[in-house]
Amino acid sequence: MPQTETTQQLRQWYIFHDGTLLLERHHEADGDTYHIPCSPVSQPPLATDGKAHTVLMDDGRTVMALEAGQAVDEHDEQWLPVGLRNSYSYLTLADYQAAGKAYQILFWDKHSRYCPACGTPTEQHTPIMKRCPTCGYELYPPIATAIIVLVRRGDEILLVHARNFRGTFYGLVAGFLEAGETLEQCVEREVKEETGLNIKNITYFASQPWPYPSGLMVGFFADYDSGEIKLQDDELSAGAFYSRDNLPELPQKLSIARRLIDYWLEHGEGEERHF
Repeated sequence: MPQTETTQQLRQWYIFHDGTLLLERHHEADGDTYHIPCSPVSQPPLATDGKAHTVLMDDGRTVMALEAGQAVDEHDEQWLPVGLRNSYSYLTLADYQAAGKAYQILFWDKHSRYCPACGTPTEQHTPIMKRCPTCGYELYPPIATAIIVLVRRGDEILLVHARNFRGTFYGLVAGFLEAGETLEQCVEREVKEETGLNIKNITYFASQPWPYPSGLMVGFFADYDSGEIKLQDDELSAGAFYSRDNLPELPQKLSIARRLIDYWLEHGEGEERHF
């Protein structure tokens, strides 16, 4: 017997408008709280002409992603529009990660409506695959791979301020993988290009999906080998080695850059991560 609207299992709905996530506001006695809205699959919590996408998470959850046709009214008490980065302050880690994946699926859908080989409108066959009905070309959500590296020199680490940073914090050298490169070659090249330094002892730390809009950050440790800092002016506005007792403003906890720095602060330069 088919499920009725009242017995359908509820789903979380990750609703975006121009990259802004909509959180549902709940008025409580001790202040407002904000949550991802829930409703049946056939009943989006917000009226829109957008296509709903099913998103399967690694923990087995199935959530819904939806692009709202228009922004909510700024005086609407039901919704709080918040940037994807800022949603980290409102959501659990699991919900923040789900929001990131949902956004990547919506971004992919918007940018894969036509076949790049022949221009024919594509057809969706699975939640993460479209196919051209004319030439058979298949499209999947693209992932842009980037490295990020914490460079150690004795009891100091290299911190830089990139010109595209939104804020005054200092982070780590990072850059995108190029065709034909290994990850280790990319680490060496990016450090050399951006700071003029040579490094050694490159070791893997961890990776992190980076949905701004469709990236994967792969983190490494490395040791200083030689050279003097000479910043790539069009990329970096500042950079230097810092000890743990004179660190500048650091990145937010949501980033793998901060995880690398915090790991170094806890374990020092002499310990490596074991899996």
